[in-house]
Amino acid sequence: MICLVRHGQTALNRAKVLQGRSDPPLNEIGRQQARKIGAWLRTEGIVFDRVYSSPLQRAIQTAKQIAGDIPIQTDERLIEMDYGPYEGLDLRRMPPEVLAFFSDFVHMPAPPGMEPLSSVTNRLGQFLEERKAEAGEGNLLISTHAIAMKGALEYLTPESHGAYWGKHIGNCAVYAAEWNEGAASVLFELAAGLW
Repeated sequence: MICLVRHGQTALNRAKVLQGRSDPPLNEIGRQQARKIGAWLRTEGIVFDRVYSSPLQRAIQTAKQIAGDIPIQTDERLIEMDYGPYEGLDLRRMPPEVLAFFSDFVHMPAPPGMEPLSSVTNRLGQFLEERKAEAGEGNLLISTHAIAMKGALEYLTPESHGAYWGKHIGNCAVYAAEWNEGAASVLFELAAGLW
């Protein structure tokens, strides 16, 4: 099984700032969220054989809180979408092109300077393809970011036709997926309603 988790809250999340490739640590709420998810997964009997993370510290810190002493392997492909000139944007004051994109990811292209969603999906898909054999041998934890996670879910379920792009994925949301006879299936959102 593969468990995809979005990192816990940071000060920039709380301030409603588009943080993208910025590298703030988890705040206290984020650390509590990650600890709570880790404890909940253990009570459900879910332990991890391998742990992968985005190289950004908020994702690494989340993975450590959840997986404990299991070594964490970082991979650049798990990093958040590159927001380019919009990095650091106040999400309460979005320019029209960003508001249009965030309102309809499926039909609106990313504004100039932002990484296209197809690039996000392709790099997450490449990473996941390389994990197929490992996922068949044990449980994997992948700690990443909201848009990167949506790209992974879109890759795993092409029949969703963009449904995950519009779905809200909160801090420390966890999705489980499995590979069955070469095809992937997203089983369910594991961590809804924990806080």
